[in-house]
Amino acid sequence: MKKELFLVTLVLVLLMLAGCAPGINELSNVPSPTGVVAGFWRGLWNGAISPVTFIISLFDKGVQMYDVHNNGAFVEPGWVNSGDLGRLDEDGYLWITGRAKDLVIRGGHNIDPAPIEEVFFQHPAVALAALVSQPDAYAGELPVAYIQLKPGAKVAPGELEDWVRERTPERAAVPVQITLIDPMPLTAVGKVFKPQLRWDAAQRMFTQRLAALREQGISCEVSVGAHETHGTLAIVTMKGVPIGSRDAVAQQVHEALNPFVIRHEIRWT
Repeated sequence: MKKELFLVTLVLVLLMLAGCAPGINELSNVPSPTGVVAGFWRGLWNGAISPVTFIISLFDKGVQMYDVHNNGAFVEPGWVNSGDLGRLDEDGYLWITGRAKDLVIRGGHNIDPAPIEEVFFQHPAVALAALVSQPDAYAGELPVAYIQLKPGAKVAPGELEDWVRERTPERAAVPVQITLIDPMPLTAVGKVFKPQLRWDAAQRMFTQRLAALREQGISCEVSVGAHETHGTLAIVTMKGVPIGSRDAVAQQVHEALNPFVIRHEIRWT
């Protein structure tokens, strides 16, 4: 069972790392010698970002499925919700544009934010807590936390870091960074608006990656937000760069940001 699911997962990860996967609204199935059939991207229409589902069938080769591990994964018999968002382009290629779930995937390790957030809520100074993903060139994503303290509350440097580290058994789930924020972005119904936090985390990471340009005296600003086609887009605004130097500067930007899944665009002012 583990071998078959590993192979399917490996195929999907490789497709996502490549940025796209061949597919149409009903793609012919792709057989595997292990007895696993993966294929049939479904529910995606040209240009529109939608949840990605695919069909997976297990032939009778001694493979067992355990309901306890698959609760909520199958939207109907045989159809699995991957948790990704994607779109089909005019050539029938599937582009992965983001995640529909809050899971942080650190080097293939799935991290559920809820238990980590609950640890923060146990701290007497914490009013609101949110764990989101920060893009990483090596691991894909890293967990970072945003904390809003209670009115008048204070914490010592490193206090929250020690608090969560001591109470989190999974080392990979410990946030690599904790940011105090006030106010926490909320939806109209009072829930934490995590996309805003993910955009902020990406902006911080990309700004850090472009530090070498600023050391050269080049003015650049990064903004990250929603995009109707790519899901999320990072815009790098370069100021006052002479036309003759723009190709070289653009090359530095691309080298710094290309390792990330999030698309980026350069604008000159």
